[in-house]
Amino acid sequence: MPETILKHTVKTAVTMIAFAFIGTLLLAFIFKITRAPIEASEKEARLALFKQILPESTYDNDLLNEAIEIAPNELLGNYLPTVANVAKLNQKTAGVILEAIAHDGYSGDIKLLIAIRADGSISGVRVLTHKETPGLGDYIDIAHGNWIKLFNDESVHKTPTQQWQVKKDGGKFDYMVGATITPRAVVKAVLKALQYFETNKQTLFSVTGEAV
Repeated sequence: MPETILKHTVKTAVTMIAFAFIGTLLLAFIFKITRAPIEASEKEARLALFKQILPESTYDNDLLNEAIEIAPNELLGNYLPTVANVAKLNQKTAGVILEAIAHDGYSGDIKLLIAIRADGSISGVRVLTHKETPGLGDYIDIAHGNWIKLFNDESVHKTPTQQWQVKKDGGKFDYMVGATITPRAVVKAVLKALQYFETNKQTLFSVTGEAV
């Protein structure tokens, strides 16, 4: 009897291992065949976003492949390495697209994509992710209003640092009554991104692939 039980136990264990192995192989196969389409879809979505903040007429290179690694930096708010995409026209640097994170949003982090021209002026800004209150703080998202376009053509040369605040704090940027924390965080994050750009302009434009 014990021998029969042992055989049954071994058989059951072998069967379970076999099923687990087959399941693992199946998952690996599915991942392999779906990875390429998913990556292609992600690239397409990112390029579409790039086109919103940087007109296609202003560059002629492959933005996704013309990139430089950005090391964690307080001005950008990135705790992990990220990537900056460099735009070129006729082999000359036309601008750069940076990612920045505002950690002081009303409901958490606000991730931004900021396109900056070679002269330091902003071509466009978009919110990548946020958790702001629907109908209140979410007006920072282009899907809910044009507030984010207030940054178009702004720069640290055009607007003094002390003016980079919402009007309630004595600055120049509009805001919705009852929702000042969110725009305040975005304004500060955009300013810091511009300051990062000015400090690291030469390295960003070198496109060495090394972290800066």
